Amino acid sequence: MSIQVSPSPIPNSNAVSLTSTLLDRDDYLTGLLNQVTATKTEGWLQELRQSAANWVRHSIIPTTREEEWRFTDLSSLRKVQFNLETGNFASLEFDILPEAANSRLVFVNGVFAPELSAVTDLPSGIVVSNLAGLSAVEQEGVRQYLAQAEGAQEVFTALNTAGITDAAVVWVKKNVVVETPIHLVFISVAGETGMISQPRCLVVAESGSQVSLVEEYTNRRGAESTEKGVYLTNAVTEVWVADNAEVSHTRIEREGAEAFHIGKTAIAQARDSRYTCHAITLGAKLSRHNLEILQTGEQTETTLNGLTVITGKQLSDTHSAIALNYPHGTSDQLHKCIVGDRAHAVFNGKVFVPKPAQLTNAAQLNRNLLLSSKARVDTKPQLEITADNVKCAHGATVSQLEDDEIFYLQSRGIDENDARKLLINAFAAEIINQIPVPSLREILLSTVNNLKSLTND
Repeated sequence: MSIQVSPSPIPNSNAVSLTSTLLDRDDYLTGLLNQVTATKTEGWLQELRQSAANWVRHSIIPTTREEEWRFTDLSSLRKVQFNLETGNFASLEFDILPEAANSRLVFVNGVFAPELSAVTDLPSGIVVSNLAGLSAVEQEGVRQYLAQAEGAQEVFTALNTAGITDAAVVWVKKNVVVETPIHLVFISVAGETGMISQPRCLVVAESGSQVSLVEEYTNRRGAESTEKGVYLTNAVTEVWVADNAEVSHTRIEREGAEAFHIGKTAIAQARDSRYTCHAITLGAKLSRHNLEILQTGEQTETTLNGLTVITGKQLSDTHSAIALNYPHGTSDQLHKCIVGDRAHAVFNGKVFVPKPAQLTNAAQLNRNLLLSSKARVDTKPQLEITADNVKCAHGATVSQLEDDEIFYLQSRGIDENDARKLLINAFAAEIINQIPVPSLREILLSTVNNLKSLTND
C-alpha cells in the first residue's frame, strides 16, 4: 500500500505553536502529561511517545484569545485534576449492534477489554485488533502510519500520542470488501476523582478495499446518565484511504453529563478514494471535534454529515477543515445543530481550494435549529479559493420551529408537545437516516426522541 502525503498541509489548522521559552510552559498541561506518560513502553512506540511529549512540554492549552478556540472556554476543564484509572469492568452493559455482534473491539477507560470484545466473524484480508495483539510484522506496518497524519502537533493530539500504550487497529488489505461493519466502543467509567482516558484508533484501507466503521464514545449509562462522575476523553483517530478505496465512518459521541470530550479525526485520501463521515454528538458537558481531511490525489469524493443535539448548559464545538489540493475533487458537507435550553453550539468549517485544485466541486451547509430563546449558536462556514475553474458554495441558516407548522399538526389532532417532537425528529432524521447500520439508526432516533428537554422551552 502506498499513500503519498501532500506537500501542502491543511492551512490554518488547530495547531498550537511551540512556545519560545521555558517560562511559557503550562503547569496544568505538564500535570496531565505526567499522568499519561507514567506507564512506559518499548522500542519505536516509546520513541514516538517521547517525541510527542517533548512537544507537549513546551505547549499550552488553548484559550479563548486564540481564533480557533474563541467560543470554547476550557477554563472549567483546568479546574479538574485528572488521573488515569483502570479496573475490571467485565459486567458493563452497552449497545451491541446486531450487525457487528462479532466484529467489535471494546476499550474501558482506554484499556482494551477482551472479555467484552468479539472479532470472530471477519473475512480474511482484514485485521481488527488492539495494537498489543498484533504480530511483529503487523506492528511494523502500523509504525508507518501511526501519528503520521497532518495535525500531529496540535496540543491535545500530541498529548494523546505521548500517552499511547495501546490502540484500536483496523487494517483492510488490497481489494478486500468487508460487508460486516466494525464497531469500536470506548466506554468511560468515572471514579471518585477526575479520570482521563486517551483512546487511539488507526484505520488503514488499502487500494481497492471497502469497509464500514462505527466509532462510539459513551459512558456506563450513555448520554442521558445521571451519574455525576467527571472525566476527560481525549481521542484521536487516523484514517488512511488508499487509491480507489472506500471508507464509511460513523462517529458517535454519547458521553456522560459531566464529561469533557476532545476528539481529533484526521483523514488522508489518495487518488479516486471515497470517504464518508457521519458524526453524531449528543453527550458531554463540553465537547470539541476537530475533523480534518487532506486530499493527497486527484478525483477524491468526500461526504461529511454531522448532527449535534444538545440541551441544558452543554457546549459542543465542531471544527472541520477540508484541503482539496488536486484537480477533480468533490466534497459535500451538511452539518445540523439542534440546540435547546441554554446550550451553545459552535460550527466552523473550512474548505481550502488552492490553484492546483482545478475543477473542484465543493458544497458546505450548516443548518441550526434553536429551541429556546436562551439557546446559542456561532457558525462560520469558510471557503478559501485561489483556483479559477471550480464550483463551490457554502452557507448557514439559523431558525426556530415555525408556529404555522405546529398549528398544522395540531389541527390534525396532534398535541403541541408531540408536534414539536415530530418536527425536531424530522430535522435530525435527515442525517441519522444516512447511517448505513439500521440498528444504530433506530438507537439514535430513539435517543433524540426521548430527550424530553428538547420540547420544553
